[in-house]
Amino acid sequence: MSSGPSSGGPGRSRPFGLGLVGSGVIATTYAAALEGLDGARLVAVTDVDAAAGEPFAAAHGLAYDRDLDKLLGREEVDVVCVCVPSGLHAEIGLAAARAGKHLVVEKPIDVTREAARELIAGAAAAGVSLNVISQQRYNPGVRRARALLEEEALGRVVVVSTSVPWYRSQAYYDSAAWRGTWSLDGGGAFMNQGVHYADLLCWLFGPPQVSAASCATLAHDIEVEDVALALLRFDGGAVGMLEASTTAYPGGAVVLRVNGTRGSLVLEDGALVRLDIEGQEPVLAPPEYGALVMPAGHRAQLSDILSAIGDGRPPPVSGEDGYRALALVLDLYRSAGWGPVR
Repeated sequence: MSSGPSSGGPGRSRPFGLGLVGSGVIATTYAAALEGLDGARLVAVTDVDAAAGEPFAAAHGLAYDRDLDKLLGREEVDVVCVCVPSGLHAEIGLAAARAGKHLVVEKPIDVTREAARELIAGAAAAGVSLNVISQQRYNPGVRRARALLEEEALGRVVVVSTSVPWYRSQAYYDSAAWRGTWSLDGGGAFMNQGVHYADLLCWLFGPPQVSAASCATLAHDIEVEDVALALLRFDGGAVGMLEASTTAYPGGAVVLRVNGTRGSLVLEDGALVRLDIEGQEPVLAPPEYGALVMPAGHRAQLSDILSAIGDGRPPPVSGEDGYRALALVLDLYRSAGWGPVR
């Protein structure tokens, strides 16, 4: 097994070799995102379930390693993508870091503060790059919104409203034993679906304080919540709301609305659909600020990650970024009195 970080930096003579840990739904997204990506080569996959891992490897032309240690011992694997249930992210990530592999960890970084901090510390001690997936940041509409906020084009932000009205059937939760559990899923609509937008709220406005929150399980046979609502307060005084659901049949667009003293904007599924600035004509759905369709968001972030590793730059979405999003979700649960205290 490798004793130091996998080779990176300017002047690389070969593409980065990537290994997948896990062969489930999200691993398929990674395989599609990495296909043909300049400077990247998907090498191998490991999964304790050979009935899942072997067909996945065959379908994508990869080596299959049933044992994690075998994949981590491959010299050609520079970067490990952690695509296992959320509650195992830190455990797998720490093993990969100790083997000298750079890390890409699916959201959320893990499901407890303690595990997340251990992973961040372990990656730093090993000298490897720790990256947390937050593909929503790569939508052109989201990037435009961030630029407008940095320019204070909307004036003082006063209200931020986010709604995640998604739908998941009972069959979705029944498809894997870890789904809808506290131990491995870490929560429900807030942790699994809402964490994308918990991250965006922290990235766009800074981490908010939780004023109040409420969670319930109304339409599924699961341990965790399928509807959730939180009231937030941001530095500078703006108030906000985050709503998340997996009960909203048939599922709708995620809406992020920002109201300021001199302007407002609306994002739908990451696309900028309306911009109003005082003294200017309204802008409706500018095509250059649309949304990326899966797996394009993952592809954009993976490309950025590999570029950053190669150039010796900090991760574009770091372990600390992932920790902030997780901490917000856990604060929501604590305010709601919902689930285990973490």
